[in-house]
Amino acid sequence: MKRHILAAAAGVIFGFGLCLSHMADPQKVLAFLDPVGHWDPSLALVMGGALLVTFPGFLVLRRWQRPWADKIMHWPSATQIDRPLVIGAALFGIGWGIGGYCPGPALAALTFNPREAIIFLIALIVGGLAADRLAR
Repeated sequence: MKRHILAAAAGVIFGFGLCLSHMADPQKVLAFLDPVGHWDPSLALVMGGALLVTFPGFLVLRRWQRPWADKIMHWPSATQIDRPLVIGAALFGIGWGIGGYCPGPALAALTFNPREAIIFLIALIVGGLAADRLAR
């Protein structure tokens, strides 16, 4: 139960931050991704700020023996850059460039732009299911 409460609180805080920084606004994101048009570099500051908070946080967490709401730390086990990773990253980037959303901001956008966000999320789910099926 504690785990679910912490996850929900983290999700609400993250979603609020996405909306506050306009990262859930696809027009703002698309302007950031258009360096030859009406480029808006402000999202680079948001991403840089996130890294400034996240990097020291991971350094601290690496020293912990156990997380607050679980029995073990769940660190990624994959260490190689392989073909599926590169293809997945390319598809993610293409989808981000076309739609102006990635999964977190799309969920946050449900609060103020539900029609567009729902279309993106349906496409995301269909694409994820198709990728899972192809991987088998």
